[in-house]
Amino acid sequence: MARRSDYTVFLVNTLLELIKSPADLKKLSLAEMSALAAEIRALMIKVVSQNGGHLASSLGAVELIIALHYVFNSPDDQIIFDVGHQAYAHKLLTGRTEEFTGLRQLGGLSGFPKREESPHDIFNTGHSSTSISAALGLAVARDQLKKTNAVVAVIGDGALTGGMALEAINHAGGLQKNLLVVYNDNRMSISPNVGALSQYLSLKLTTQEHIVLRERVKNILERISPQKGNRLIKRFQRAEESLKSFLISPTSFLAAWGFKYIGPIDGHDLNRLINALKQVQNLKRPVILHVLTTKGKGFQPAEDNPMAFHGVGRSKAQPPPRVLDLNHVAPKASESDKRSYTDVFGDFLIEAAKEDNRINAITAAMSQGTGLDRFFELFPERSFDVGIAEQHAVTFAAGLAAGGLKPVVAIYSTFLQRSFDQLFHDVALQNLPVAFAVDRGGLVGEDGPTHHGGLDLSYLRLLPNFTVMAPRDEHELARMLALALTLEGPSAVRYPRGTISGRPDCQETPLEVGQAEVMREGQDLAILAIGHPLWAAIDAAESLKAKGLEATVINMRFIKPIDRQAIEKAAQTGKIITVEENSVLGGLNGAVCEILGQLDLKGPVKVKALGLGDLPIAQASPAQQRASLSLDAQGVEKAALAFFPQPRTIV
Repeated sequence: MARRSDYTVFLVNTLLELIKSPADLKKLSLAEMSALAAEIRALMIKVVSQNGGHLASSLGAVELIIALHYVFNSPDDQIIFDVGHQAYAHKLLTGRTEEFTGLRQLGGLSGFPKREESPHDIFNTGHSSTSISAALGLAVARDQLKKTNAVVAVIGDGALTGGMALEAINHAGGLQKNLLVVYNDNRMSISPNVGALSQYLSLKLTTQEHIVLRERVKNILERISPQKGNRLIKRFQRAEESLKSFLISPTSFLAAWGFKYIGPIDGHDLNRLINALKQVQNLKRPVILHVLTTKGKGFQPAEDNPMAFHGVGRSKAQPPPRVLDLNHVAPKASESDKRSYTDVFGDFLIEAAKEDNRINAITAAMSQGTGLDRFFELFPERSFDVGIAEQHAVTFAAGLAAGGLKPVVAIYSTFLQRSFDQLFHDVALQNLPVAFAVDRGGLVGEDGPTHHGGLDLSYLRLLPNFTVMAPRDEHELARMLALALTLEGPSAVRYPRGTISGRPDCQETPLEVGQAEVMREGQDLAILAIGHPLWAAIDAAESLKAKGLEATVINMRFIKPIDRQAIEKAAQTGKIITVEENSVLGGLNGAVCEILGQLDLKGPVKVKALGLGDLPIAQASPAQQRASLSLDAQGVEKAALAFFPQPRTIV
């Protein structure tokens, strides 16, 4: 956690120091709350510039979160944030200001709402489209337990493109519970919002120009005598509602789902927000309050380029500067100027698409994050961003494949988990040639447990007909992608977040399905690794050699089909270490032990598993996480030495 001296360096003014809980917020005037919003933004910019984090979304939600905590009484009133990276202001208003400088750091605050962290964090939210389902569950529980608290779901940032949100709206409208859904409409998720519903709710009558026009007309009418002015205002409002019903009618649309619709209102006008929230408190039914916000509000570079400032990389300035310097905010999440694995994937697919016009690219609201932005520019007719709808992305790709095309689906590992049923029923059972580019496989650092890609090797190898592989470096990634596009069935190539290895290419031959690669020979033990942890295994083997131990190191490459001969070769040493950035439950370790149980071995084989265990892995740097899990070279070496109580030394 941040020390007091660290905290005071970051603080710009003093209002925020007075806020120890939301109750303190209620003591401030409207002008003071506006000043508080500026302080919150300054602190967020400073901390994110040092630690990295999600900046643009949090900047845009400051006034909204202030108004929510001013009107409602958290944690008795329960506020759930969809896409939890917009909740930084919520953390600051609920007694965590002094710890905020440790945001996303080892031992510090999570970058997302976390129940273990504060009673004000009602529900853990790292992904999207979950808030209305969770809020409805809380509302039902409230009513059954005879309580009277409010339940509020704050949804936006593209989350309404997720089908789960619509399922929850349908259910909530039918149950008619006292539930408020605040739709934070910034017309922007990570990539620009897609889909008919998002466009429908953000048509011309929800623009800033319409709000300004409405207020000007109202002001003019108010200057007339009070009696006549009020009558004219009411007529104008009725006319406006009629026009809205005729042209776009969100009121009628949402009424059909059982919701009362209010809005749109300016999400940066504290007075309007507070009045609207107070009005909603008395309705005691499902309500959607539509607010318009600007992503990146208060920081011009983020307002101008919200995609680049969605996720911000940490500053290279050390130690942190004592004066607020916005130049330290980096609009990239990369750790250096090197190319990333994501870049390699994007470049490869462009070249492949030039040669084969059947190749199509699909992503789920992450065209930039998955490296497909240039592909989308070059091949718009073969590019599909389906929104935050991973299940649909998978089945849509299955349809493309069934129609004779070559779909490539690029989704982060942690998000692909949502579509397991579609992977099985719609792709695997039909043996359709869909290639999955599974980005962010393994540990992802400061985003923490909701974003680690630690299960994919385990669940993908369960699927029939799938070929599942993970490259040791960028060169092997390109070969695996090329192989995937030649297969007649489904495949997945899983690769890490971060920069490429920069090592020279040590192999030029094409890959064969299911064939491992022996990197070095040794008779004392064998280290089997998959993906980029191979290099930790090789470094450990070099260190072991200096201690008189010779290790076989095998790059397994494929977890399905797996190379049985390579495992049999490793078993001859009698000692095996498996190394993977995946759960040891059902991943490489599980596959190796399954094969060992099927082999006719001459003697016992001891197996040690290095990987992700059964407990969530907290936010920290990737290096810190790997060290804590013994997934660096030192950890692998230590595991090997444990086989040998008295290791030999070279004379």
